[in-house]
Amino acid sequence: MSATDRDHLKIFAGRSGRELAQAMCDHLTLPLADGTTEVFPDGELIVKVDEDVRGRDCYVVQSTCDPVNNTLMELLVYIDCLRRASAKRITAVIPYFGYARQDRKDAGRTPITAKLVANLIAAAGADRVLCMDLHAAQIQGFFDIPVDHLSATQVFFEHFVGIRDRLGELVIVSPDVGNVKVASSYASLLDADLASIYKRRESGMKVYAKNLLMFDDMISTAGTVCEAAKMVMHHGAKDVIVSATHAVLVGLAMERLGESPISQIVVTDTIPNGQRTAAIAHKLVRLTVAKLLGEAIHRIHHDMSISALFRRGADTKR
Repeated sequence: MSATDRDHLKIFAGRSGRELAQAMCDHLTLPLADGTTEVFPDGELIVKVDEDVRGRDCYVVQSTCDPVNNTLMELLVYIDCLRRASAKRITAVIPYFGYARQDRKDAGRTPITAKLVANLIAAAGADRVLCMDLHAAQIQGFFDIPVDHLSATQVFFEHFVGIRDRLGELVIVSPDVGNVKVASSYASLLDADLASIYKRRESGMKVYAKNLLMFDDMISTAGTVCEAAKMVMHHGAKDVIVSATHAVLVGLAMERLGESPISQIVVTDTIPNGQRTAAIAHKLVRLTVAKLLGEAIHRIHHDMSISALFRRGADTKR
């Protein structure tokens, strides 16, 4: 980064984005901007920006993960703080977008909370959003401001290409019908066969003595992937590796993954896990998306195209 960039580009971090934001800044050779979040005894948040941002291009890195309401509110307060401090442009960098699964009315008298959250972010004062592997790509259309939707495909591709020889005869498995298109893209990229699972009925399930690799956008309670892993092992699979962008890992996820036949769980650092994943540390491989997000910020700041970051990649989940 040039001296001009260091003065005019500011990357701040909420509490759920600090580790990733620091890695992004390290990649860009840029200091992490100085801002703090304090919590009052009654639970209210206050954000203070401790450097001049007037006329600057500012980015706030915050995953709206567990505790979702707290992290979302902190992001909104951060955006409002920067807007009132006269930042020239504010970009909400949301590696993991909470409430993304509430993207439609699938029953009477229910909300579309993903749209509500999009409205809140825009109303707080964000000028654009940078996010990664949304649960449904249609959420981009919920925003009335520009959205740059990145995919972690390249990060996974580089990792698995590096160990492709060790994976041997490989089959890419879609753990549910909604992810078939993504799995098909990965199968093409990694020169592997494709299989899918739908309500315990198998499609193209010729997996005997083969290594299986499952891709999804997130692992939440791990029920789907663990049941899928048991099924393919029942069909004679040799090994099962699961890969997902977002390691949500809530509820019984740790117990299920620990007891499952899954040998390796490959995720990214869109969500900070800390010591929560200690029980499955022997299975967990954590890749970083810091370089990808850092490159996107560099391109946004210089009004460059981001499409070059998508040249090699799988389709997003629909």
